[in-house]
Amino acid sequence: MKRRDFIGTTAAASVGIITPAGATGKSPQSKEEPPFKLKHNINHSVCYWCYGTIPFEEFLQELNKLDIRAIDLVDPEQFPLLKKYNIHASMCWGAGMGIEKGWNNPEFHEELIADYKRVIPLVAEGGYTNLICFSGNRNGMNDLVGLRNCAKGLKEIIPLAEEHGVVLQMELLNSKVNHKDYMCDTSEWGVSLCETIGSENFKLLYDIYHMQIMEGDIIRNIQDYHQYYGHYHTGGNPGRHEIDETQEIYYPAVMKAILDTGYKGYVAQEFVPSWDDKIAALKQGVTICDI
Repeated sequence: MKRRDFIGTTAAASVGIITPAGATGKSPQSKEEPPFKLKHNINHSVCYWCYGTIPFEEFLQELNKLDIRAIDLVDPEQFPLLKKYNIHASMCWGAGMGIEKGWNNPEFHEELIADYKRVIPLVAEGGYTNLICFSGNRNGMNDLVGLRNCAKGLKEIIPLAEEHGVVLQMELLNSKVNHKDYMCDTSEWGVSLCETIGSENFKLLYDIYHMQIMEGDIIRNIQDYHQYYGHYHTGGNPGRHEIDETQEIYYPAVMKAILDTGYKGYVAQEFVPSWDDKIAALKQGVTICDI
């Protein structure tokens, strides 16, 4: 499943994981393994869309087992189940018109403003902080014009976000491989938008996978622009799969760079598992990042 197809839907997969009796490899006399515990120097999260074939409630149960205390890209309809399993919504969605139709186009502003005004209070009522947003595609538009359009539209909802303690987070995505023509595709453009808006309630979601493709120099950019980054996503490159030695980004060093900035927010795994055992792949990913 591609992320663009998942946005705007409430995950409710009907296919579960079936484990035949006796397939665990343990004898009846085997001792139970000790609970898996993370260090939590990094606040770990995970993007559910990457695991959409696993029913949502079952996935939350797996997060409890893995000591992962937050989840990304969930909407208000899913908040009650998060409360049930004591899982924090570290990045909410549920407002907007998707990745391609965003704030850079004034034609969408009326609908976007109304939608975000509806969802911002719901995020706050749930006890959460972060709400994702997107620039939209260029469609021939000049980047400076698009930046000004984004700023004009977003300033209409920033006061409400400030009132409710909600931070709007515009995601940096690559326009080379996955999201052709997307406007907010470099740190420089995103930082300029942050400076134009001038509010602590507007930040950038720094996706390490996407920015490795677009600009590289990950650690230096984290050091230089960390005050504008309000959230992080992972992913292996090339391929957006596991973040281990099969790809080019060395995540322990990246995590150290994030910690060294004093960052207290969440880092969410957003790689698409290629392993048959998706939960084992997730466990490996958070372990790599748990420095």
